[in-house]
Amino acid sequence: MIEQSIVGRVYGKGRGWAFSQKDFADLAGGSTTDWTLARLAEAGKIRRVIRGLYDYPRYSELLQTELSPNLDSVAQALARKFGWQIQPSGATALQLMGLSTQVPGRMVYLSDGPSRKYQIGNTELAFERTTLKEAKFKLRESGLLVQALKSLGKERIDDGVIAAMRAWLPVRLRGKVRTETKRATGWVYEAIVKITAEEADEAGECGSRRRRSGTQASPWPGDSTRAVGMEFDTTIKNRVAVSSA
Repeated sequence: MIEQSIVGRVYGKGRGWAFSQKDFADLAGGSTTDWTLARLAEAGKIRRVIRGLYDYPRYSELLQTELSPNLDSVAQALARKFGWQIQPSGATALQLMGLSTQVPGRMVYLSDGPSRKYQIGNTELAFERTTLKEAKFKLRESGLLVQALKSLGKERIDDGVIAAMRAWLPVRLRGKVRTETKRATGWVYEAIVKITAEEADEAGECGSRRRRSGTQASPWPGDSTRAVGMEFDTTIKNRVAVSSA
């Protein structure tokens, strides 16, 4: 019964989810859960990532093999296990948002717990103790945006960066993110206001720019999206490379 309940929860969360016995405290005692997880790992139903931590591995149909652990999910599982609040560092936030071309040899999370390091495959997962301000946001996207903007720096925030971050942030969350980041640093919040602008406001601003430049809107749906993608490649990634140098 306990094994079935644990498997049901794991599979219900989907591939890539990382967890420890703490995530099943409502089902059984710690020793029973530890034994069950070890048994499931031996059976190949889950994978042991590090001592006391497992995941339901992602699988590549193309490569016909399991993929490496989702490090963000591992970080979240460790935070739940030890009762920490964590927040991705600026460089890690850019990686999680897909706005960095750097191959992550190290992922860093700010934490209110002790500083610790874990080796996950070829990547070091580090937790650095600090005072967390952004961790108080209800939406994880809010913290990621704030950290990513701070990492890039005010001087690197331009229309290309705004467009790329806007494309990353789901429309349904824009108003909520704008509301709960009001206390962020002045220039950071100004950037977030642009990132989360309503469609009507954005259309009006684009129209004003076209009138000033004498250009017309493209009649083909998707052209603006392709333009954002091109600007993303030549703007955001270059800025990330510079800031990481």
